[in-house]
Amino acid sequence: MNPQSPSARAWLRFRANRRGWWSLWIFLTLFGLSLVAEVISNDRPLVVSYQGQVYFPVVQDLPETVFGGDFSTTTDYLDPFISAQLEEPGNWAVYALNRYQHQTLNYFSQRPNPAPPSAQNLLGTDDRGRDIFARLLYGFRVSVLFGLALTAIGVILGIFFGALQGYFAGRTDLFFQRFIEVWGSVPELYLLIILASMFEPGLLILLVILSAFGWMGLSDYVRAEFLRNRGLDYATAARAMGLSHARIIWRHLLPNSLTPVIAFLPFRMSASILALTSLDFLGLGVPASTPSLGELLAQGKDNLDAWWITASTFGVLVGLLLLLIFIGEALRDALDTRRG
Repeated sequence: MNPQSPSARAWLRFRANRRGWWSLWIFLTLFGLSLVAEVISNDRPLVVSYQGQVYFPVVQDLPETVFGGDFSTTTDYLDPFISAQLEEPGNWAVYALNRYQHQTLNYFSQRPNPAPPSAQNLLGTDDRGRDIFARLLYGFRVSVLFGLALTAIGVILGIFFGALQGYFAGRTDLFFQRFIEVWGSVPELYLLIILASMFEPGLLILLVILSAFGWMGLSDYVRAEFLRNRGLDYATAARAMGLSHARIIWRHLLPNSLTPVIAFLPFRMSASILALTSLDFLGLGVPASTPSLGELLAQGKDNLDAWWITASTFGVLVGLLLLLIFIGEALRDALDTRRG
């Protein structure tokens, strides 16, 4: 990379912002760990050696009879009998760091649910006996992946409609502006309530509905950039050379109009995560079986004496949003050409 190029100078400005730089690495590390959540938190052993045979329960559904049990159902590795079988001489098992998955119920807890933090459940359990740490780890992954998907769709739609408005201007811009005014006035929350009563709530429905509304804010910035750049000399020269509209937009105007898009990406993602959390908190989001930060906050509201539910979930959510905001601020400063 040429150290004198604009992109290289922007990268150096981003690295000079220590808060944003370290926030990026912390976020990538946490997200990477959440992608391998099955290895970190799982109620199944990763590897088992039983009577000379090696098994991989993390990817295999093994019946209890394999380990000397009486039933042909899937093995419950938290069962004291199964644990004793795997601890016999000659047998061994490698477990995850946290021996609970996001749906695992701790039937052997010594305290009523929701149980406070203990050696068995480091962050306690929720009102159904599920491990809070596991719910947070898997919920973090769901939230980030949903935020990435919603942000990507919103960016694609925002760039597409904003580029059409800004490049062609005139009646095209007027038509889309009136359409955005009408479409933006549709009550999004009421629409979600109606669809939640018609269909089973899920990530796909939420993604479709939120994507249908989430592109409008970004399209305004892209439209403004295209309106400004379409009259510059290089755009006028490209039209005079007979280049097609698609080529002018893609090769000339779009690369010079992406600054607000890149700067707003972390903020868009944090807004997407917050939207999912809010809908889950209201009961309009994902099913109860899906790990969700909003569902945990709702449990904390319903169980005010179980402070560990609210404290841990609030800490994860605030930490995640702060990391994204710090990254966004660093990107915004890095793309500011007025800085040295």
